[in-house]
Amino acid sequence: MSEASQAAPRDWRRDDAVPASDLDAIRDAVVAYGRQQTQGSDARDIAVALYDGGELIAGAFGRTEFQRLYVSYLWVHADRRGQGLGGDCLRQIEAMALKRGCVDALIETLLDETAELYEHLGYACISHVHDFVPGFTRHTLLKVWQPRD
Repeated sequence: MSEASQAAPRDWRRDDAVPASDLDAIRDAVVAYGRQQTQGSDARDIAVALYDGGELIAGAFGRTEFQRLYVSYLWVHADRRGQGLGGDCLRQIEAMALKRGCVDALIETLLDETAELYEHLGYACISHVHDFVPGFTRHTLLKVWQPRD
């Protein structure tokens, strides 16, 4: 009998039985494999946050990679929405990405109103999936600062 067959028996775990640390390990392994395949990934986290009196009121974060800004999250506290803080956060993180040599930015949303806001800020819708979530369209938007070589 081989060593592998003498080891602990296999067991399937599902949903909440899978530890969060194992879910993180799966995600990290997929990302690492993908970056290995692309050879030359320069991925770096990027973030900006706005505080008022020490309280977090708005922020954005994502990553820069392959001369592109990927905005993962853009958030404004509910009491502060409608004051232009989301656009301010986006401009701040874009300026940081430009300094890193990015030539464009990619952002997604499920809200039609938010997609319109991004379009007003210079993004163009490059794809949308109707009923991505029932009743919501997934919008993918791109803002190009300079053409790729």
